[in-house]
Amino acid sequence: MIQELSGPNKVVGAKQAKRALRDGRAVRLFMAMDADPRLLQPLVQEAVNRQVPVSQVSTMKELGAACGIAVGAAVAVLTKEG
Repeated sequence: MIQELSGPNKVVGAKQAKRALRDGRAVRLFMAMDADPRLLQPLVQEAVNRQVPVSQVSTMKELGAACGIAVGAAVAVLTKEG
């Protein structure tokens, strides 16, 4: 499932993820298990409230690599096409 993040329909980072969730563009939220829980908790709650599935990834490094960036990522959101 994490392979879906290699495509163009994604946003990476907490601010962009929050915006995508609130705008209704989010299809799935990916979160790194080693990220700060204080950062993740409000985003996971927003995803649950909006009935967006949440997937867990082992590390920030793994999530960043799946998104095609050279640094770790705490969260990423798969967005709707278009």
